[in-house]
Amino acid sequence: MIGQKLRAFMYGRYGMDQLNMALLILCSLLILVNFFVNSYILSLIATLIVIWETFRALSKKHYARQKENTVFLKFWAPTEKWIRTRYTRFKERNVYKYRTCPNCKATLRLPAKKGRHTTKCPKCATEFSVRI
Repeated sequence: MIGQKLRAFMYGRYGMDQLNMALLILCSLLILVNFFVNSYILSLIATLIVIWETFRALSKKHYARQKENTVFLKFWAPTEKWIRTRYTRFKERNVYKYRTCPNCKATLRLPAKKGRHTTKCPKCATEFSVRI
């Protein structure tokens, strides 16, 4: 009954997207920091973020919200890729070592075998010596 009324209310509304999820995470972090710092300004900023997020989720202007999300993703995608790359490198730090090719600057993933090795770049076919 309540679920059906909620579904009827949300019909035609924009709902959640990546920008709203980022705002939700940012607001949660601000509230957590404010728990320790107890700042009026952080509380006000968190409240404004919640209001903006709610406005976006309940909006019926799909095109405007999609445009906002597209602009956000244009900036977020490279950052997310950088974070995921660093996380993968950290996870595989005992199995692989990462080195750059001196010729084309491509990143190579090499097995973590100690010593001096000769390797060939798959991108530019340059052979060079690597110490791991």
